[in-house]
Amino acid sequence: MTLRFVGIDPNTTGGGSPTVWVDEDEQEIVIQSWKADRLLTAEVASTEWVPGHDTGVPSHEAVVRVPARMVPILREACDVAERSGLR
Repeated sequence: MTLRFVGIDPNTTGGGSPTVWVDEDEQEIVIQSWKADRLLTAEVASTEWVPGHDTGVPSHEAVVRVPARMVPILREACDVAERSGLR
């Protein structure tokens, strides 16, 4: 696995902060962030996002929160992913 660090929450004060990487081997964007609380997870689980999309959050998936101030970092991750040939 080759993780390429892209950025960390600009408001970090240390410790476990939202962070973004690109995994060039697996062709994925990897995000570490805060776990969603039960209320948000339940709302996501009960929302049909697109026709045919099953509701619920499978046990192998998680809902995470990423602060809006990290949008530039997420954009950069998308750019890095595109330059690496990830699609």
